[in-house]
Amino acid sequence: MQIARKLGFYLVALWAAITLNFFIPRALPGSPVDAVLAKLALRGPVSPDTRRSIEVMLGADQQGPLIVEYFQYIRGLLRGDLGVSVTYFPTPVTTIIGQSLPWTLILVGLATTITFLLGISLGTIAGWKRGSWLDSIIPATTIMQAVPYFWLALLFIYIFSVNLGWFPVGSGYDVTLVRPAFDYPFISNAVYHGFLPALTIVLSSLGGWLLGMRNMMVSTLSEDYILTAEAKGLSPRRVMVMYAARNAVLPSVSGFAISLGFVVSGSIVVETVFSYPGIGFTMLQAVQNNDYALMQGLFLIITVSVLAANLVVDLLYGIIDPRTRARG
Repeated sequence: MQIARKLGFYLVALWAAITLNFFIPRALPGSPVDAVLAKLALRGPVSPDTRRSIEVMLGADQQGPLIVEYFQYIRGLLRGDLGVSVTYFPTPVTTIIGQSLPWTLILVGLATTITFLLGISLGTIAGWKRGSWLDSIIPATTIMQAVPYFWLALLFIYIFSVNLGWFPVGSGYDVTLVRPAFDYPFISNAVYHGFLPALTIVLSSLGGWLLGMRNMMVSTLSEDYILTAEAKGLSPRRVMVMYAARNAVLPSVSGFAISLGFVVSGSIVVETVFSYPGIGFTMLQAVQNNDYALMQGLFLIITVSVLAANLVVDLLYGIIDPRTRARG
């Protein structure tokens, strides 16, 4: 029953997100047809037949009531039809998302996971050994988190790319390669190009996870069950991992779930600075070109991913913390 209630809640949230995703772009000024005409740089007046053809191609030729368009939009979603992109006209939106999504999942997904695991591990040790050298470097990591993403990215480009020449200035892979392929030359080249963007994300986000885990460890170590475990003669490592860290990590798990959901949105600033071909860079291009269909598709994918990530963690939280099952 509890799982059914959660599924029902997330289905309602998904329906609300889809509905808002339909109405908000239609409330914005401008027309996708005018954006295509401007992109094609057509001079002089456009014939009604030409305009009508572009409307049909973009799916903007419906003249019926708004509610009819809404149900047509829902049917299009069920068929996987998100419209045609203006920025990359006449490429379908689903094709653009399919090309950009793997880059973001690999870069931002791996960087977020590495940051979380590293921050939780270091925070556990810092909280367990208060006053050690590791505990003293936490202020430096929080300062790194306060530094703007774009400034840190530009600094890395200036030092490691422009001056030292160790890494490329931007892009996701060498343009001399024929096409993306799952072979060693391309994968190694993609890792080489993605190292600096990933390093920017890790260093900018590490301080928050480290500080949060450290403070939760300090709070958890004062609980009675920690003193009981120590009085039983359990090894310090077992007390630290199985009793203290296991309970201290619970708030961070929820934050990590939200972070995983937003992985799909990419890191707009980092991807833009490094010209990385991910979702964030694609979204910026869509906004700059008034590409409503592409923006609509990207927002929908981001919303679904955030809801899915929260649903998975919500269902798994009872396994991580058995106390939550007793409330069901």
